[in-house]
Amino acid sequence: MKKKITIGILAHVDAGKTTLSEALLYISGKIRTLGRVDHKNTYLDTNVIERERGITIFSKQAKFSSEHCDFILLDTPGHVDFSTETERTLSLLDYAVLVISASDGVQNHTRTLWQLLEHYGVPTFIFVNKCDLAIKLKEDIEKDLSDVLSPLCVGFMEAQGREELEEKLAYVHEDFMESYLSGEGIDDEDIAYLISNRKLFPCLFGSALRMQGIDHLLDVLDKYTLPSQYDGERFGATVYKISRIGATRLTYMKITGGTLSARDEITYLSEDGIRTTEKISQIRLYSGDKFEQVDNASAGEICAVIGLSASYVGQGLGLEQDTQKPILEPVLSYAILLPDGCDKRLYFPKLKELEEEEPSLHLMWNEELAQIEARIMGEVQTELIKRLIKDRFSLDCEFGAGKILYKEKAAQKAVGVGHFEPLRHYAEVQLLIEPQPKGTGLIFDTRLPENQLDLNWQRLILTHLYEKDHRGTLTGALLTDTKITLVAGKAHLKHTEGGDFREATYRAVRHGLMKAGCTLLEPYYKFRLEIPSSCVGRAMSDLQARFADFELDGSDTERTTICGRAPVATLYDYTRDVIAYTRGEGRLFCTSDGYEPCHNQDEIVSCVGYDPEGDLENPPHSVFCAHGAGFTLHWSEVDSYKHLDANVKISASSETIIPRASTLARRYSISDEELEAIMLRIYGPIKRRRYSEPKSISENKKEKPHKSKVIRSQRNMVIVDGYNLIYSDDNLKKTSLFSLEKAREELMDLLSNYVSYTKTDLVLVFDAYLVKDGEGSEFEHDGYKVVYTKSDQTADAYIEKLMHELGPDYSIRMVTDDRLLQFSAVHSGISRMTAKEFLEELTRIGNEITEFVRKLSESRS
Repeated sequence: MKKKITIGILAHVDAGKTTLSEALLYISGKIRTLGRVDHKNTYLDTNVIERERGITIFSKQAKFSSEHCDFILLDTPGHVDFSTETERTLSLLDYAVLVISASDGVQNHTRTLWQLLEHYGVPTFIFVNKCDLAIKLKEDIEKDLSDVLSPLCVGFMEAQGREELEEKLAYVHEDFMESYLSGEGIDDEDIAYLISNRKLFPCLFGSALRMQGIDHLLDVLDKYTLPSQYDGERFGATVYKISRIGATRLTYMKITGGTLSARDEITYLSEDGIRTTEKISQIRLYSGDKFEQVDNASAGEICAVIGLSASYVGQGLGLEQDTQKPILEPVLSYAILLPDGCDKRLYFPKLKELEEEEPSLHLMWNEELAQIEARIMGEVQTELIKRLIKDRFSLDCEFGAGKILYKEKAAQKAVGVGHFEPLRHYAEVQLLIEPQPKGTGLIFDTRLPENQLDLNWQRLILTHLYEKDHRGTLTGALLTDTKITLVAGKAHLKHTEGGDFREATYRAVRHGLMKAGCTLLEPYYKFRLEIPSSCVGRAMSDLQARFADFELDGSDTERTTICGRAPVATLYDYTRDVIAYTRGEGRLFCTSDGYEPCHNQDEIVSCVGYDPEGDLENPPHSVFCAHGAGFTLHWSEVDSYKHLDANVKISASSETIIPRASTLARRYSISDEELEAIMLRIYGPIKRRRYSEPKSISENKKEKPHKSKVIRSQRNMVIVDGYNLIYSDDNLKKTSLFSLEKAREELMDLLSNYVSYTKTDLVLVFDAYLVKDGEGSEFEHDGYKVVYTKSDQTADAYIEKLMHELGPDYSIRMVTDDRLLQFSAVHSGISRMTAKEFLEELTRIGNEITEFVRKLSESRS
């Protein structure tokens, strides 16, 4: 049987992607006439707008065959404005062909597509198109691809022999080196295996328009692809597109398991969570704009079905889960201006049908301005939406000026309290709000034991966190890159209902954000600007004025390329200026590059004029009950009235501490002898106070010495230099590389066991010397003291002060590798212990605890 392979064609706009699709269909015998984009007669670009503009807007599928494979080809959009359509197809692909123009090289959008392919784990072939127009040699292009994309890019030249190919592969992979040197040769199955695991990226060269290299590409795809493994019995499918033909709603899906038959009933959850059971009335297999109606679709097929009224893009059916949220997202918002006399509220539900077909559209109703708003990728997409509205609803609409879609994230840690207690209702929720790194999104978690709040209530709180679009406190923009953790909660046995926790949860989020403050984020573009060399001065001046970070990527006497990053707010309308001052010779390519802190936050916040306390949909205040009636309490006073204590320590030094030990190691290079000499000059000879040795005090001077009463130091004390210990332990050091706070928590847990078992007094000191305006803090943790020093106070200074304050009532051990601190301990008569020695003691105590628990369990059994 032939292999079933789903293959996608991806490229930057104008790289020749659709032309390559036409060539593959023609060379395989699927079509008899070779279409051209400029002739507006291609097999796959059938939409009127696609043919008018000469670009692909909607992903289309076609079927063709080779000697050993039945291919399903997905042609995807290349324009940046429609890149979300491209991303939706990636989860369906077995393999991808990334098309790169030989004359243009790797563009910014090409890099974005490469990152998406890596994220989705799609094995990739690279086809370098337009080689007939390129000045560079193929070998030079191969080297560029290896440098820019991956060192695993290997040229599969049509003219090269097998031995030359195997030699290249042996240099790239050690797995092949032994086989090559022994003369055994490299098997095609081994090559195909590496390709399928993204450990090899074949690079092929040709010209789709001239039909050069197409036969070789088809041979390589036929030889070096492996069939996907599907579940033969259990049904599964992934929905990737919704479309309408007249009143008929089509759901496009890839069957990933079992078989789907006409008249089968499918039970699934709609996007609103409603369980729905519907019957499949028709199954279509599309190729271009033509289709074949069939009774069954088996695993590996991509089909369109009729009969599902509530399916949605990204939905998993049967054994499949919903696909993950797309990485690419809109950065602009436009108001849709309907003709006079049209009821906007009436048309809004109708326009929402377009969102089913184009999920990135994100149509929203702005209650404050009473207008419909669309979130889209760019201006080219507005033309498509205008045409769709015209064709679907016979309305001539316009778009207002584009607005930037800002986001917000928590500025620092805080615990938010939400209390909802009107008469005969009760719920309290406390949430830890924490900022996260770029691109994290929103994370919801709970670390509340079940004995403090029933698991069902905890699940309900998490559900309420997931169901709402949380907004920041600066402009009311959507919240992102923030972790929200449930740390405390309370319900009433009689008066708590589900809606009470909804109110308490929403208020806790807002209260936490009001305390933590927010940082405004704005979208950024990666750009590539190609201009005549005579215009470089003007371009660099413009880019500096637009707050761009850039560098020259290449230059000659005629053309110069500038690459960099800039805020979308300053760059999205720059194309017109480029065309004007270069007289049409310049080109600007932009791709989305995530969100960064806003370059003019104060200006934007002032312009928006958002009042977080006046937002009735997102109140930060809580409701308490007194004298039989509920009353609203201002958010700034809620902490004084809350019923629970979450016991979460928020330290000013939580994220910005630099370990004192490592800074000393960098600053000082001095021997023990030199330090000893310095200490002797300053303090004189060592005079030990033998705190730890017993003292004999006669109870009666007439009694003999052997009847004396022995008094020892009253208590044992260990002082630990926290960061010194963290950076001396391999495991803690690894943890600190991605989260210093997590490393501190793990160390504190280790010391908790040590203190409980040995009954030793212990002080753990963390250095906050470089934390600006740090007030310092001290608190008890599992029976011992944890100290964060003040700003401008080192851990060394605090420990020296503590050692002298404790005096002879304690037998003190100082744990540190800091030489200065060790010598200070010696001259104070205090025992010193290196971090390594103390870590060995912790390990020994841990083993003793384990053995004790084991014996205790055996005795009980």
